[in-house]
Amino acid sequence: MGLLYDDAVIIRQSEKEGEPCVITVNCPDKTGLGCDLCRIILFFGLTVVRIGKPSTRWSLLKKRLMGACPCFLLACGISYYRAELQSPKPADVFLLKFCCHDRLGLLHDVTKVLCELELTIERVKVSTTPDGKVMDLFFITDTRELLHTKTRKEDTCDHLKAVLGDATISCDIEMVGPETTSYSQEPSFITDAIAEDMFNIEKLNEHQEDSIAFKCPSITMDTLLSPSHTLVQIVCQDHKGLLYDVMRTLKDYNIQISYGRFTTKGETECELDLFIMQEDGKKIVDPSKQNSLRARLEMELSRPLRVALISRGPDTELLVANPIELSGKGRPLVFYDITLALKMLNRPIFSVLLVYAFFSKLVVLSLLANILQAEIGRYDIGDREWEVYRVLLDEGDDGSSVSKKEIEETVWKMLMSWE
Repeated sequence: MGLLYDDAVIIRQSEKEGEPCVITVNCPDKTGLGCDLCRIILFFGLTVVRIGKPSTRWSLLKKRLMGACPCFLLACGISYYRAELQSPKPADVFLLKFCCHDRLGLLHDVTKVLCELELTIERVKVSTTPDGKVMDLFFITDTRELLHTKTRKEDTCDHLKAVLGDATISCDIEMVGPETTSYSQEPSFITDAIAEDMFNIEKLNEHQEDSIAFKCPSITMDTLLSPSHTLVQIVCQDHKGLLYDVMRTLKDYNIQISYGRFTTKGETECELDLFIMQEDGKKIVDPSKQNSLRARLEMELSRPLRVALISRGPDTELLVANPIELSGKGRPLVFYDITLALKMLNRPIFSVLLVYAFFSKLVVLSLLANILQAEIGRYDIGDREWEVYRVLLDEGDDGSSVSKKEIEETVWKMLMSWE
């Protein structure tokens, strides 16, 4: 008889303002579990060792964390993972189409609603007409897997109409087939110069004083302290998603964490002590493997995202690159943070471009505001898969232009949750 463990996730909310909430997860281990849990916590707008917002949906957070824990049955003293027996089903993709009158901050407000409804934005296309109307196309997936139902569709449209108000003209949701979401082979929009500036870590370090950058972390490894584990000690600058960045790196290397400790130093630095082992249960003693892991952690913690501003004639183009796990998932809420930062700066968004790059294949979705055009392809960026957000900013004629440095700083601070 199988027994399901009901208390795998326990959440204790803070009783006093200023105290942290405690989330306890107790379940069978698997490689990458810490990464999956940290990603969910980050999706709910929470940061480890920081306070959750009063509006946090704790019951829903618990449900999502439970879903990330390995499902298992206990029978005859043997446990096994159901995930290993079943291949995950690809999520259904839906096309959300709505037309309304344009206004400043519209894209962020829509993105906020979709995030609150647990709808993940896969691609987005924004088109603005000369008479001030906007036609937005969002390719989305549903975490709840209910968007195929009439009730879920109507609820989504009602929430959007509540935000758009009288500006709403139409709203519609329909499922799209694989031929709609598939990518074709097209040339890359990213030139060699842009790729060099954004993805060459050596060049980025050369210009660190001229850009918003992280302090280089200190990473040491010890194989003598434990007979079965390698100890990794990290001292680095704190930022939103720090634990996620560490966990996703270890997950990509198929490394398991048996024990870890996270402490803060002052207001900006933190320390991590991680006892790790390889997938075969052995500690990492090969110097070449140690150096490879150390270099990767240093890069991910000093450059968790890439942000660049490029001149496009009279306008400015904002590029934000987000590394993707080997599992195909990436840091959540990036598009939300970008649109919120631009809304704070009162920056009109002229166009949006969401790009996926995977190994030697380029994936680009062009979203030019006055040109209904999709540019699709795949390419290689340093043997990594990247999710790239491309936003063309309208300089405007009202004299309220913002410097490139201010735009970059505001976007960085929003993405990293820096004050």
